[in-house]
Amino acid sequence: MDPKTFPTKGNLMLAKNSLVLARQGYELMDKKRNILIRELMDLIDEARGIQEEIDETFTYAYKCLQNANIEHGINMVAQLAYTVPIENSITIQTRSIMGTEIPHVKYIPSGDLPTYSFSGTNETIDMATKAFQRVKNLTIKLSMVENAAYRLANNIKKTQKRANALQNITIPMYTDLVHDITNALEEKEREEFTRLKVIKRMQEKKR
Repeated sequence: MDPKTFPTKGNLMLAKNSLVLARQGYELMDKKRNILIRELMDLIDEARGIQEEIDETFTYAYKCLQNANIEHGINMVAQLAYTVPIENSITIQTRSIMGTEIPHVKYIPSGDLPTYSFSGTNETIDMATKAFQRVKNLTIKLSMVENAAYRLANNIKKTQKRANALQNITIPMYTDLVHDITNALEEKEREEFTRLKVIKRMQEKKR
């Protein structure tokens, strides 16, 4: 027991209240951690699926690009690539999961409208354009999911650290304090009881 903590009923009540709060805090931290872990596992699965789709789509897009290069030449395809406008429709908002701010990307796809003339080109250019548009859309989605997973992982680490501190330090400390104060008060009561018995016997002898 802390020598600065006097064994009084008031201090015993404070220690018991602190112990209850520490246990409640641990339960909340543990529940928060479990929820965040489930969310993280879902995001990891989602990211894995998106990455597989990106790999497949990119392989297809590269083949389309090769065909376009063969049909029109690398220089012409490169010139057509410069007609694609810079993406400026991406906005980032946030949503909260158990106090963790998760980025939510809002993105308006540019659609299927070509940025080049149909004259002088054929379907190989169209196929390559659509394929790489798909790659871009998936990449934006993957970046959002991976960023969310990264933030959740950091929050899980912090939550785990707080839960461990409560479980391994705070709760045992207040448990010991309650035990020590209780024992000290009981010992004090026994001493007082013994003292009163001695006084009573002495008074009886004087009669």
